[in-house]
Parts: sequence; structure tokens; C-alpha cells
Amino acid sequence: MKKVRFMGYNCYLSFGKYSNDRIGFELLDEEDAGCVAIATINMPEVNVKSDEVIIKDYSENDGMLDILVEAGVVSEPLRFVASGFISAPVCKLLVTPNEKDKKSD
Repeated sequence: MKKVRFMGYNCYLSFGKYSNDRIGFELLDEEDAGCVAIATINMPEVNVKSDEVIIKDYSENDGMLDILVEAGVVSEPLRFVASGFISAPVCKLLVTPNEKDKKSD
């Protein structure tokens, strides 16, 4: 199970799928399994491959991209897509979501 440290919390990744079948994941606190941050965003109008994710690296998630790249969870950005006033990084997911890591919807 891949672990990262974000905003002072030791976290593990919990994978799931958006309604359009795209992969998404959140960071859960190791101590109480509470949600620390939702790491991805779903932009249905943007074409992404099945092994790509769009990282939320703004607002309360500032720094998310750096910690995920450093931990080997995602690649450096392949490209950026515009969403309102921000540009969101599209990255290749470098870990395989394990069944035990998936969150139940």
C-alpha cells in the first residue's frame, strides 16, 4: 500500500472511480481513516487515457502534485488542462490500484 505525507498527516491512498469510470483517489489519514484530501478531479470534457489522472494541485491541495511525484504515485505532468482560472496537471498513474486499497462507493 503506497503511503504519502501531506499537510502533516501520514496518509494512504484510497482508490475509486468517478461515474464516468475514470480513476480517482483520495488521501486517508493512517490513524483514523479520515479523508485528508481528494487528490484528483474529474473533468469529463477532457480526454484522458485510462492510466491518467488529473491532479488537484490548487487551493487546499497546494503541493499535492509534488508529494505524489516524489512518492512515485504519478509521473511528472504530461500536459496541463484549463479549468476556470487554473491549469490542472494530467499525469500518468504509476501505481496499480489494489482491490484492498479501493474505497467503496
